[in-house]
Amino acid sequence: MDTRDSPEQAELRRAARQLTRELGPTTVADFDDATRAKRLTGAVRDAGWLELRHDSGDGNPLAGGAEVAIVADALGGAVADVAFAGPVLAADLARRAGIDSADSAVVAFSQGLTQPAIATTEPAFAVDAAADQVDVAYVLVPNGGGYRLGQVRLGADSGAGGTDLTRAVRVLPAGAPVHDLGVLLSKDDLAPWTALGLALTSADLVGVMRGVLDVTVAYASERRQFGVPVGSFQAVQHLLAEAHCLMEGALSVALHASWGVDSLEPDDAVAAGRVAKAYCARAARTVCETAVQVHGGIGNTWDCLAHVYLRRALLSSQWFGDDGVQLHALQRTRLGVTDELS
Repeated sequence: MDTRDSPEQAELRRAARQLTRELGPTTVADFDDATRAKRLTGAVRDAGWLELRHDSGDGNPLAGGAEVAIVADALGGAVADVAFAGPVLAADLARRAGIDSADSAVVAFSQGLTQPAIATTEPAFAVDAAADQVDVAYVLVPNGGGYRLGQVRLGADSGAGGTDLTRAVRVLPAGAPVHDLGVLLSKDDLAPWTALGLALTSADLVGVMRGVLDVTVAYASERRQFGVPVGSFQAVQHLLAEAHCLMEGALSVALHASWGVDSLEPDDAVAAGRVAKAYCARAARTVCETAVQVHGGIGNTWDCLAHVYLRRALLSSQWFGDDGVQLHALQRTRLGVTDELS
């Protein structure tokens, strides 16, 4: 595989980063600016990014996993408070099911956020749903050994919240009515969709690492102690250099996962996504914790943007499963180990 951006991908990356720099939050106080958030949401919609996985007319998506990951990386780097991954994942699932999906639709996940919710009596959680709209959440309806696609209406009383300040998690109460769409989803539908989810969340984590490092390096260059910038201290340089290496390694595996979504066989694409997610989830926690440490005392305060990056990293790590979930899955599929003690 060639990980270099094509001219079109390079332009998409440039445009995505420029847009998020201009309209994304730069301070914690910016999250209270409803006008800015509305402009950002409109810009993302007008750019057509929510439609990247829509049907191109022949059953294939308009854009590949690599292009979707480029946007996810840019949004993560700016901790942009706009719904993107949730609607894109819903659109991709709807395309595989052969139905049209609205931009406001999302996929409901079970508790723990590791897999799509099954239509049962248990509560479910819609991740990255637009908080100010009445949305549709897709769920899976058991059908013998497979599933059919169902949908649940997200009412205004479903609430929005969660640790992440940039993406809403809305609750579907137990027993919510499910409308069975009657569309069968095979393993060949769900496996590449899972690969896309793993690639998207990995790309978001790479962006988070890049963004929080940019903020932290800038702070270390400006903050002075004993008459010199704290970034001149070798101990601080070592922390930031190690964090940068973790980010670069995460970028490498995330690029492979995003490429594999449409270029590898479904099982291989999922495996590539699991490897990327395991690495990125573990690296992101270390990088964000390093950022808090380098900021010193202010890093533990509400006004420091570092905690916003950490919060986003925690949700992206949990979504589709953290490093432990991915390593256990790889252990089962690649090594044939079914017992941790074996």
